[in-house]
Amino acid sequence: MSKKTTSLINYFKSFIPLSKEEIEVLNERITERRIKRKQFILQENEICRYYTFIVSGCFKMYSTDDHGEEHNLQFASENDWIVDIDSFHNKKSSKLFIAALENSIVLQIEKDDLWYLYTYYPKFGRNFRVIIENKFIELQNRVLQNISATGDEKYEFFLRQYPQLANRLSNVDIASYLGITPQFLSKIRQKRIKG
Repeated sequence: MSKKTTSLINYFKSFIPLSKEEIEVLNERITERRIKRKQFILQENEICRYYTFIVSGCFKMYSTDDHGEEHNLQFASENDWIVDIDSFHNKKSSKLFIAALENSIVLQIEKDDLWYLYTYYPKFGRNFRVIIENKFIELQNRVLQNISATGDEKYEFFLRQYPQLANRLSNVDIASYLGITPQFLSKIRQKRIKG
């Protein structure tokens, strides 16, 4: 097993483990990159060329409105994926940015390589279907909580979804994700500390 894919191979074990041959072909088709804090792996109007697996570090995916305000859609850290799936699959310009919040190490796979794995090694298709289904469930839950949850409930949901990130992200980034102001988030956090 290549060092660069050890965490990814272990990740797949939680779904459908890969054979030695499947690991070898994955190693041939995946690229390791080191990304600096604040560096983009996708910017608005670019085509998203990679599915990105985070080995170490943290990323946010966001859009900006006409006033330059950021609206965070997703965070991803160790053992998670990040991709603008619409841009990736449809080869169209993205409306999103994906930026590193910390110095990071990632593994990336291009669409043609992913299709090759789907075609000749069906376990990859099954593994990625589970990954996409889990992301879809996250998205459904997020939409539901945005429709009806209070600020306190949204923050509680955030802590359940991203327990490892609460102390790694700024109030501004978390507030943007929750759709509340940083000041209101500070009040929620203070209330939780006081218990």
